[in-house]
Amino acid sequence: MRRVRSSEVPVIRATSALEQLHAELAGKLQTSKRETDRLTEAMQHVEAVLKLLQPDYRLQRIVVRRRKPNPFFKRGTLLRHAFDALRTAHQPLTPREIATRLIAGKGVKDATPAQVSRLTGSVLSALQCHKGDSLVAHRNAVPVRWSLAA
Repeated sequence: MRRVRSSEVPVIRATSALEQLHAELAGKLQTSKRETDRLTEAMQHVEAVLKLLQPDYRLQRIVVRRRKPNPFFKRGTLLRHAFDALRTAHQPLTPREIATRLIAGKGVKDATPAQVSRLTGSVLSALQCHKGDSLVAHRNAVPVRWSLAA
């Protein structure tokens, strides 16, 4: 394992942040053709800064990030709906059970398995981010079941 000098830490952190920024900009470039010129220029600026920090840096290593919006819930509302489902439940629920209840609550009858799976992943991610604050993960069952903290 390579030892990192304290003077290199800011460069490493900046490089990591710039990699993430570059990946997000590349994902937006693929989904939004009308902003192609502006995003290309922004990516070139990020690439130039990466090259300034590390001249031998390989830009090909950066993976493009794609984002698909949730078709059922607006951004930032999924956790609130998941909490509502947990409040009305009489027992701890798995993320898939929560996702199924949320879809049923929206009145969607023809959700594809892929949509249910993506929503389940989103629910799990939201629950894990708030574990301990107001949520309890019951690890005695597989898959893990979730409930609201007392």
